[in-house]
Amino acid sequence: MTTVFSRFFNTSREILYGLAIHDQVRTLARQRGGLEHLFVLISFGDLLGVPLLPPYYSMRILPFVVPLINNWKRRMLRERDLMDAIF
Repeated sequence: MTTVFSRFFNTSREILYGLAIHDQVRTLARQRGGLEHLFVLISFGDLLGVPLLPPYYSMRILPFVVPLINNWKRRMLRERDLMDAIF
């Protein structure tokens, strides 16, 4: 009896989550990703040839940004077409 009730409760909770806030969570995740890309571009733009900050400040925050650099370079240098701009 409790397993049926717990399964029903979990299923209803997932449905309500999908109806109420799933779209907001995805939008906030996209905005956070955009802000992270902007932060890495400003601080380590010299990797792409866009020097914006002096190297001293870039080296001070390097340990915090190292996990983001490979994905950031791949996304920044990826070719984009018209469909990427639309969606």
